[in-house]
Amino acid sequence: MLPTSPSTPVVAVIGGGPAGLMAAERLAQAGLTVRVYDAMPSVGRKFLLAGIGGMNITHSEPAEPFVGRYRTAASWVGEWLRRLDGPALREWIHGLGIDTFIGSSGRVFPTDMKAAPLLRAWLKRLRESGVTLHPRHRWLGWDAQQQLLFDTPEGPLPITADAVVLALGGSSWARLGSDGAWVPWLSERGVEVRDLRPANCGFITVWSDHLRQRFAGQPLKQVIARVVAVDGQSHERRGECIVTEDGLEGSLIYALSAELRGLIERQGQAELQLDLAPDRSQSQLASLLAQPRKGQSLAAVLRKRAGLDPLKTALLHECLGKEQLADPQRLATGIKALPVRLTGTRPLDEAISSAGGVSAQALDERLMLKSLPGIFCAGEMLDWEAPTGGYLLTACFASGLVAAEGVIEWLGASRSASTNGNA
Repeated sequence: MLPTSPSTPVVAVIGGGPAGLMAAERLAQAGLTVRVYDAMPSVGRKFLLAGIGGMNITHSEPAEPFVGRYRTAASWVGEWLRRLDGPALREWIHGLGIDTFIGSSGRVFPTDMKAAPLLRAWLKRLRESGVTLHPRHRWLGWDAQQQLLFDTPEGPLPITADAVVLALGGSSWARLGSDGAWVPWLSERGVEVRDLRPANCGFITVWSDHLRQRFAGQPLKQVIARVVAVDGQSHERRGECIVTEDGLEGSLIYALSAELRGLIERQGQAELQLDLAPDRSQSQLASLLAQPRKGQSLAAVLRKRAGLDPLKTALLHECLGKEQLADPQRLATGIKALPVRLTGTRPLDEAISSAGGVSAQALDERLMLKSLPGIFCAGEMLDWEAPTGGYLLTACFASGLVAAEGVIEWLGASRSASTNGNA
């Protein structure tokens, strides 16, 4: 793909999420003609849904641990964050007239906790900069003439552009546009695309009828979750999760989803250990539980001496045998490291985000596809993942900026080469 005319280059941005819109903004600032195409009736659908309950835009964590949240992709994503990190993203939001604050967890939110005002202000600025939005334009790949092909309300529409930014998302929440339909189109053109898998997702186990009927939907509060990953490293987080009819989900589980998924992919199951009494030591618990019951039931003893609520007690009965429940020492061990066997992930479309996508090896440092010059990729369609807490959005924004600057550089070099060739 080469610039088609000496006039202002046209850049097609396909995907109207944070990565695509950030790319569009930077491209417009450079004086390019920018057209954003999105399959949905309006842009930013997933962004708006993610803001329900509180728009967590980024995190205030220092740079080194922040970058570490991207796990095996930390070095790659870290390069994007050199262009737009958490503090810089906050300043950008403030430039839209939206104030932010840091919550007690270190997460950063708009003052009103809403995504819609931020998106409205952003779209107003984009339109004023000359960016045109084309909703209900679903990308279908390329036609026989190698033009971009879109399905529109008026029928198939071929499009030409001097450069393209693909910001199509992964494959979670397909109803909002991220359906992964692009995977075979890029794979057929020699682009290495790794399988899309659920990230920040719930996990499946088999509960008894009693636990499922009595406790499904209830929160499991103040626990520490621990998992030993495939590489032998131990990972743990403190927080809460939700017991579902067939497993566990919630922020605590999402934070460990990459490690749990890796174990299931490798060996068909994963063991999650739960510390049900994180503020008591195992020796303290063993001593308290060894005292005479004086006619009290085990549930009463666990409530009074170990601080366990009915759900935690039910989980002990679910995961421990009768002999372990009857032995104070072994029961204390179970309370501090309750083994929950997980056998699968919830479906990809239910996940908050997806792992996998266009591999780093398929792209140059500008996020341009090596096998398809002039076509750049950004956002969740790239092969990286991160926990919730603002890390996902920050990297999406940053990758959009990097891709846009890559387009600007590439167009400049291509047009310069064309001019010199005609001299």
